This record gives sequence, structure tokens and C-alpha cells, in this order.
Amino acid sequence: MNTLEATGQGMGVLQRLKLDGWLLVWLMLLISAGLAVLYSASGGSGDVVLFQVSRLLIGLGLMLVLAQITPRFMARAAPWAYGTVLILLVLVLLVGEEGGGARRWLDLGIRFQPSEFAKLAAPLMLAHFFHSSRDRPGFLKTLAALALIVAPVILVTQQPDLGTAVVIGCFGFIALLLAGINRKFIYGGATLLFLAIPALWVSLRDYQRQRILSLLNPESDPLGAGYHIIQSKIAIGSGGAFGKGYMQSSQAQFGFLPEPTTDFIFSVISEEFGFVGVVVAMLLFIAVAVRMLQIALAAQGRFSRILAASLAIGFFFSFALNAAMTTGLLPVVGLPLPLISVAGSANVTFLAGFGILMAIRSDRRYLAR
Repeated sequence: MNTLEATGQGMGVLQRLKLDGWLLVWLMLLISAGLAVLYSASGGSGDVVLFQVSRLLIGLGLMLVLAQITPRFMARAAPWAYGTVLILLVLVLLVGEEGGGARRWLDLGIRFQPSEFAKLAAPLMLAHFFHSSRDRPGFLKTLAALALIVAPVILVTQQPDLGTAVVIGCFGFIALLLAGINRKFIYGGATLLFLAIPALWVSLRDYQRQRILSLLNPESDPLGAGYHIIQSKIAIGSGGAFGKGYMQSSQAQFGFLPEPTTDFIFSVISEEFGFVGVVVAMLLFIAVAVRMLQIALAAQGRFSRILAASLAIGFFFSFALNAAMTTGLLPVVGLPLPLISVAGSANVTFLAGFGILMAIRSDRRYLAR
């Protein structure tokens, strides 16, 4: 069997499984690089890597299952999925497991974080909400859409999990923008949000306010609220152009860098591989996001276009938020680096989103183009 025949058979298998070859290639490269970085960040812990692999396999399995579902079925199932996620978020507040001062997990035989699934449920519901109309949403429809976004955001904020709440809000707002809301609603909403800042500030918990204040001057509390960002910046700065080398992150290995396998794994990449490594990582994330956008732009139907583009932009936005957090451009709010950090529910959710993208890619109307 020659190379061309093997390649043809491989593409045939991907088509039968309804998987997008290019997206799968970029994902596998990103996941493989992430596992290597995770092994170093964890100090060579095989248990941490095995935990990550087990969750990634669950996510890949879910991706394969969702790739077989038609966008039409997804549109019909959207309200049920959204309602189920809201119920789970309420259950978290009532009977959820607590850890680190937050109540974010449910244990229903499998321990998971329902707030992560809201990242899919919100754009899925909004795409369903807008797909039946080609006109720009008016005031009442925009107000109803905002309510669909705000409901999970408020429930997640109460856990409290401000970082995930922000991401859910961003996913939903992206879908709202893609639906073509009037600019005057955007300007009006921005004005109201600005006027509500004092009330929002008062509603924050003390540690959340301290994190925001420490962004402006982390040295004012170097052993408290500013510790995380100071250590992260030290790790990033010490990497230089080419980094210290694999397994040579002194900030992570000696315990100075907080949460090196979760929130601050981007800092480990910067310290070990330097500016060059950061650029390579960014290019991998960009490659994934670009392929997702290509699928979104070619999608047929308002539902598929809004959903696919929301997932594409939301994925890259999640990466950008983590990078901005670890470099001190945004407050530390506990956001994982997609597919790299140890974040079971989050990684499963991202891979499920890729399954939805692949289902849209294999839709007959898409293939007919």
C-alpha cells in the first residue's frame, strides 16, 4: 500500500466518523504539547498526567458522539440542555460539594463542575432562540436574550466562580452580537454597565476586590493578594527569548508559582520555553480557532452559524483571558488554559464544543457548498 492509498483510507475513516481532519490535527498537537508541559509543571507526576489523560479521553469520546448529531437535532434539544444546566447550577448551590471556600461541584457518581457546561448551553440556547428569524432582534427579543445569559451567570457567581461567570457571559454576548443586535442596544447596555460599577463593586467578596486592586499595584501586598501575579511575572520574565529548558522551571519546581498545573501553566510555558515557546503556543491556539471560524463561515443556517462562530471566538477568548491573567493584564480569577491546564470539566466541555463544530462541518447543507 503506497502513501497516497493510506492517506485516502485515513481521510475515508475521518469522513465516516464525521471528524474534521485539520481541526483534529491541530487539536492533537495542542493536547500532546499540553501533556508534555503538564508533566514538567507537576514536577514529573505521572498521576497528574494520567488524570489529565483520563479526562481528555472522556472529552474525545464525547466529541466523537456529538459529531454524529445533526444541527437540526441540536436546535431541538437546545432548550432541554439549557434547562438541565440551570437545574444543575441550582443543585450546586443547594447540595454541591465545597472546597477552597467555594461550592462548585456536584457528585452524581462522577464529580463534575456544572458551570463549565453552561459555556455550551448558553450559546446553544441563544443560537436556537435567534435561528427562526432573519431580522435583527428588537428591544424585547434582545432583553429576553440577555435574560438567558444573565440567569446562568448569576447562579455561577453565587458559587462563587467569577472567572467562569465572565467566560459564560462572554460566550453568550458573542452569540448576541452574531445575531446582529442593534448598535444602540450595545451602547445603551455599555452605559448601564458603567453606571452599575459601584453596585457590582459592593457585591464582590473581599478577596475578589483585593485581586482587582492588586492588579494595579501587586507590590502593595506581595505576600497576599499580589503574590500570585508577582510570582507569575517572575516566571515569565526569567524565561527570556528561548527559556530555561524543559523541566527547568524553578518557579514551579520549588513551589513559588501558585497552581502551576492549572491557572498558571502558561507561566511555566514562558519560563521553560521563553518567548519562542509562547509564540508557538499562541500559533497552535490560533490555528485551532481559525479552523473553527472557517467551519463557522461555511455553515448553512442561522443556528449553525451563530453556534459555530460563538464556540470559535469563545475558545480563543478563553485562551486570551488566561494569558492576560498570568501576565498581569487582568485580575487573577481562576481560569484554566484550554486543553493544557488540569481542568477536568472544562476540558471535557471544550472537546464537546469541537464535536458540535464537527457535526456542523459534516451537515449535508455544508457539504453541498
